[in-house]
Amino acid sequence: MKKFKILIPCYNDWQSLFKLLNNIDNNITMFDAEFTVLIVNDCSTEKMPKPLFSFKKIKSIDLINIKKNQGHTRCNATGIKYLSEKKDFDYMILMDGDGEDNPDDLPLIIKNVLEKKNISVVATRKKRSEGLLFTILYNLHKVITLIFAGKNMNFGHYCCLTRSDVVSLSSKKTLWSNFAGAAKKFIPDLSGVPTIRGLRYFGPSKMPLIGLIIHSMSIIASFKYQVLFRSLLLIFLFSFLYLKISNETIFLILNFLIGFFCMVIFFISKRENSNELKNCQQRIKNIQNIHTTRL
Repeated sequence: MKKFKILIPCYNDWQSLFKLLNNIDNNITMFDAEFTVLIVNDCSTEKMPKPLFSFKKIKSIDLINIKKNQGHTRCNATGIKYLSEKKDFDYMILMDGDGEDNPDDLPLIIKNVLEKKNISVVATRKKRSEGLLFTILYNLHKVITLIFAGKNMNFGHYCCLTRSDVVSLSSKKTLWSNFAGAAKKFIPDLSGVPTIRGLRYFGPSKMPLIGLIIHSMSIIASFKYQVLFRSLLLIFLFSFLYLKISNETIFLILNFLIGFFCMVIFFISKRENSNELKNCQQRIKNIQNIHTTRL
């Protein structure tokens, strides 16, 4: 029997989390496998309501309480680092706790990973559910990433990784800055499953626009040397065009913008930190079990 560990970060979103757990349970009943959940509580200021679970499939839920708020990405990294030292699972499913990673797609993801056995699976987005502005910014992010990093970034956190990939990823400092970039960079074989991004269960998104921009730049910064190489090629190209076409100062402006962008990417890449990742479990206040199914 294969064992799945579901990793979910949470910050002051208990109502969404509890609804998600019930929806997860309803979507995994057909599998002859063991499912346990690990929640990373990012020092929530709202007290967790007393859980009243009645699951058919989820065997247990453990809660990692973080001493000080550190953000969504670093909660993912802490959870992955913690799990990398455990041997009680074959696959790790990573998903957000607000409903946007639609649990209705779990059967497709799990079937895919069981068929491929030793290949991790990511949820690619064939359709998004956000508004027009977010969609425009997201597509702009994809284009910039493709141009400067040479990568088609069509997935986020929602995925199912093999245990060997979890262990491999847990030692990469890029993970401390961004999960998707680290996965794209260090996992050689990733299978994509097309999914439709869901809607938040309750309330608006807690990620401010500046946070989304930093998140996007962090993904690109995972490939900073590719960015440097491609930036130099573009600067050379625009410099050549400037010499051939008179009175075209636009090429000088483009070169300045490319150089500035490259500097920002290298600055953002300083968010990667091998020492912080190595010692991240020191940030754990305690670990408590909040549910065990009595068979």
